[in-house]
Amino acid sequence: MTNTNKAVVPGKKQALNQFKYEVAQELGLGAKLDNPETLTTKEAGSIGGAMVKKMIERAENNL
Repeated sequence: MTNTNKAVVPGKKQALNQFKYEVAQELGLGAKLDNPETLTTKEAGSIGGAMVKKMIERAENNL
């Protein structure tokens, strides 16, 4: 199956990756992202949850 989706925002993947590392650092999990196999499901979920929380806060502040 070929992915035909085109990026709407150039560089979004790189920006989200950088954001993920920033959040992981804040949670004390930055070193584990260098070797993601060592992340537990709970730790990965914590990073994702914190990312969503920060994105919502930023969006609310821009309203």
